[in-house]
Amino acid sequence: MVQLPVISIFNKLQSRSKPSSDIPEEVWQNPLYFFTFGFGSGAMPFAPGTFGTLLAIPFYLLLQPLPLTGYLTFVIIFIIVSSWACDVVSRKIRTHDHPGMCIDEFAGFFVTMIHAPQGFIWVTLGFVLFRLFDIWKPWPIHFIDEYVHGGFGMVLDDIVAGLFAMIIIQLLSFL
Repeated sequence: MVQLPVISIFNKLQSRSKPSSDIPEEVWQNPLYFFTFGFGSGAMPFAPGTFGTLLAIPFYLLLQPLPLTGYLTFVIIFIIVSSWACDVVSRKIRTHDHPGMCIDEFAGFFVTMIHAPQGFIWVTLGFVLFRLFDIWKPWPIHFIDEYVHGGFGMVLDDIVAGLFAMIIIQLLSFL
């Protein structure tokens, strides 16, 4: 049976909305765990990725005034640090890409908002588009999610979802 993309996305979101794996106690004790679990947003009992992306918005708003080169430098450093942190914590908890580890959503959202116009509508559009691509996982996002492992693999699928969303925002901003 052929499913419409909207139904497929809804089914994926619904399956991800179930309570996630146990949250390690270290999330509230160890700064590295707290960071990788999206500053605690990954401890939400449902949709931790969505809550992680929501929490990324105030951080983005603080970074938005940076010049483009400063923002890009921050994003690159953030991706490197996030990849390393996800690798370290996933090895310690012996779980690859724990659902609560949502610092990758921060990275993906920051990529989405590269050179985005200012304003509430653009932040909202960035949030919706990023979540859409992160949940739907069209090619090559699904491939990366399945076959690229380690901390960089955990972050890379969100970076590509962010790139897809960023391209749409850039195209819309020229209209």
